[in-house]
Amino acid sequence: MSSIKIELRNEDVDFIKATCSKFNSDPQELINVLHSCQEHFGYLPAEVQEVVSGHLNVPVAKVYGVVTFYSFFTMTPKGKHPISICMGTACYVRGAEKVLEEFRKELKIQVGGTTSDNKFSLSSLRCVGACGLAPVVLVGDKTYGRVAPDDIKGILKEYEK
Repeated sequence: MSSIKIELRNEDVDFIKATCSKFNSDPQELINVLHSCQEHFGYLPAEVQEVVSGHLNVPVAKVYGVVTFYSFFTMTPKGKHPISICMGTACYVRGAEKVLEEFRKELKIQVGGTTSDNKFSLSSLRCVGACGLAPVVLVGDKTYGRVAPDDIKGILKEYEK
């Protein structure tokens, strides 16, 4: 699992237990429980997965399998401002790869990484359904369309506060 070891506080464990209870501790609700936990913690470290496993009576390997199978779930913390670059066909054809490369250079991180100050994390995704705006960049919930490599510094500057 994750190499970063965290210690869950009692209130964290209580949150996970309450979340499992909210879904009647039904193993069939594993994905919903994981969604709620990731929304709360920002990611799903091994320690959270183990508590979920125990309260849903599901093997840890199955929980881990679900977390690693679905791209929505992450086992690494995201930055305060998660940046996602669409790499769907329309965005790719219109230069998304160059946009992604510029973000990597400016932030000095790889795809999947988080800046040392935890301000930004960088990921790519398949399609955001805004092909007319290609290439598309998401920073948190904000969508930027027709992004060119020259726009990256300006976008990052918006989040310097």
